[in-house]
Order: sequence, then structure tokens, then C-alpha cells
Amino acid sequence: MNGQGEVSRLRKRLEATLDRAPSSSTDIEVQSDLAKYFCILVSGFLENAIVALILDFAQRRSSPEITLYIERQLEFWTNPNTDKIIQLLGSFSPDWRVASEQFLIDERKATVNSLIALRNKIAHGESVGTSLGQVKAYYVIALEVVDFVAYLVKAPGIES
Repeated sequence: MNGQGEVSRLRKRLEATLDRAPSSSTDIEVQSDLAKYFCILVSGFLENAIVALILDFAQRRSSPEITLYIERQLEFWTNPNTDKIIQLLGSFSPDWRVASEQFLIDERKATVNSLIALRNKIAHGESVGTSLGQVKAYYVIALEVVDFVAYLVKAPGIES
């Protein structure tokens, strides 16, 4: 599947899961558990979507050997905070590094880094406080970042 198709598939699956969440629950612990679960899903979406777009770029622009090398390197690419995203994009093009440094600032930088830090705390069993509304706001920013990466690699438009 190409990068666009994979991102669309990931996005639809995540949004279907978010849509199934109850809009409000009287049980605050259930709300907290759902928010944690969705935080992990949103961070996974961000990571997997970026990888899919980069792999699609490699397949379109490189030999099979180079593509395989990139694919194997990306197997170890996890926890995509803004520094890691900038480093990854910059390893393909100095222009992409500059563009990503200019794009991943202020709210986007804070949101992506908070999302990944929260995901790591949840994954390691630490106590965290978050809400479904906060995670949905993180998702909006994650979509912006994925759309930005798609623009850089000039993937065809991503379906909403």
C-alpha cells in the first residue's frame, strides 16, 4: 500500500475508535482509562503515518536496495518527538530540516512532545492525568504534522 493509502487507513481506524468512545461517562476512572488508551493510539498513528510516508517516498525515488535499507533503519524509529522528526526529515534533505524546524515550533512542538512524553509515562505505568478532550486536541496537531510530512515528500493528497 502506498503512503497515502496507509495513512488514510490508519486515520480511519483511529477515528472510528475515537467515535466509539462515549461522549461522557459518569465514571471518571473510565474516562481516564479511555484517554490513556487514545493517547497511545494517537502517538502510534503519528509514528506509523510518518514511517509510511517516508517509506513511500523511498520506494518512489530509490532503488530497491536503498528502500530496504531505509525500511530496516525505520524499524528502530520510535517515540517521534519533534527532535526525532526533524532529525529524520533532515537526514533526507537539508531543506526538509529547515522546513520542519520552522513548522514544529510553539504549539505544535509542545503538543507533539507532550503527546510522546505522556505515551511513554503511560507505557511505563506512571500515574498521569489527561482527558479525552486533551488527547483529541493532540490528534488534531498530529494530523497537521502528518499532512506536513506528506507535503514534504509530495505524497498525493491524503483522504480525510
